[in-house]
Amino acid sequence: MGATNASIPASDRAGTKPLPTRALATDRATSAPKTLRGISDIRRFFFRNTEPVYFVSATPFNLLGLDEWIRGFQFINAIDCFDSQHPNVLVPREIPHDQWESIEDINNYLLSHPDVIEHIRRRGPGGKAVFLMFDEKTEQLAKDLGLEVCFPPAAMRSMVDDKMETTRIANRAGVPSVPNVLAKVDSYQTLRKVAEKLGNDLVIQTAYGDSGHTTFFVSNEADFDKHADEITEAPEVKVMKRIRCRGSALEACVTRHGTIVGPLMTELVGFKELTPYRGGWCGNEVFAGAFDAKSRAQARAHAMAFGEELRRMGYKGYFELDFLTDLDSGEVYLGECNPRITGASSMTNLACFAHADAPLFIFHLLEWMGVDYEFDVEELNARWADPANIDSWSQLVIKHTRDEVDHIHTAPPSGIYELDPDGRMSYVRMQTHRRTVQYENRAFFLRISGPGDYRYEGADLGILVSPGRFMTDDFTLTDRAKAWIHGITSIYAGTPLTPAATAQAGIEPGGFKLL
Repeated sequence: MGATNASIPASDRAGTKPLPTRALATDRATSAPKTLRGISDIRRFFFRNTEPVYFVSATPFNLLGLDEWIRGFQFINAIDCFDSQHPNVLVPREIPHDQWESIEDINNYLLSHPDVIEHIRRRGPGGKAVFLMFDEKTEQLAKDLGLEVCFPPAAMRSMVDDKMETTRIANRAGVPSVPNVLAKVDSYQTLRKVAEKLGNDLVIQTAYGDSGHTTFFVSNEADFDKHADEITEAPEVKVMKRIRCRGSALEACVTRHGTIVGPLMTELVGFKELTPYRGGWCGNEVFAGAFDAKSRAQARAHAMAFGEELRRMGYKGYFELDFLTDLDSGEVYLGECNPRITGASSMTNLACFAHADAPLFIFHLLEWMGVDYEFDVEELNARWADPANIDSWSQLVIKHTRDEVDHIHTAPPSGIYELDPDGRMSYVRMQTHRRTVQYENRAFFLRISGPGDYRYEGADLGILVSPGRFMTDDFTLTDRAKAWIHGITSIYAGTPLTPAATAQAGIEPGGFKLL
């Protein structure tokens, strides 16, 4: 994906001399109390923050709006989603680099970029860095720049991210998983032997992978043969009984005072209008009636138990759990854990219940800010669990679903859009997040793939967020959701590539986890 000019004001861009600045009155205010007492103190602490905080990632999607809660917060991104119009986004000029094969590669490129290095040093000394994904190289690059990585070490995150290890953590925490077996599978015959008690219809997962990429549905040998290489090459796989289920997601944060738990969100999964991948995540809904009260209570209890086990392991901060609700038994099973901010984080952090207190990410960052704090975790969790405090929002993650490649020359800009009564979509104005969207006929769109990028099967086109629901009670897409999808995708246009040109561009359908 191509980068464009920085969105940071010219006086703050790398390589330019900053204009003289005058300290704010709050910079000279009485130093922060030794202990922050309650939500009000915590909010004030971040509004007065003087230490630079950077979200380094491909896009600003996951933490949109946090720059309005944390003074000194900036996004350092590879993709210019806002056409240089966002006041707190830095997109450095593109320089030669190896082909990116992961989001870690993107982050390492950004932290090695001379413009980024100069920018961070000019705003320093030091600062905090947060990432969607990172590895040991990222940690070293951040250290070289004087940045503290505000997450548990990459090695610990990698361990927790392993679907096999997640299952073992859940077992220790007393959190149920779909009936499963963890085993090395080197053939179809071995699969049938180890999964004898799980029935004929199975779901197999490897340790890591993007949503829908490494989950395989196997009922017979022909199904197995389609994915035999991925399954047999893995040192261990998770083999599960296939159940009739609905997916849900919940974000939480391990703090020194206990685990904070957000609301249970429904998940949009596998809709062909949004993703080419069976089982692929393609959106979320937050609303008061998401699942019944019993299921919501089970999921919250599971999240708290899982969080406390993570804390015993030395983990702190943000994590997300995917749950599977068995439609036959009503049992809520743990699906997987993402030990990080996720594609659902903007839904959690920008919701009404969070704005009444503070975004969940604030409590994550607080663990690294070198300040003591106190607040009533149980009271906060009770407020966030109250359906009366949950407003209704939905997001669509729109991918290119056709098996073709083109070079984009026309794409919708990020901002606010509107549907007329006939379902026709129009652009209203530029905006940096969803807060000014008040009605269900309007939505905020964050563009990911823009002019100059390649559009291929599985490429992320963008994310659309709107009040209300995008699924019916039967978990099908609403007409409104379909109208939004059609409106956004119909604006995109590109020049088709020949197979030879596709190969030269180095495009790998499916790509890697970007959001």
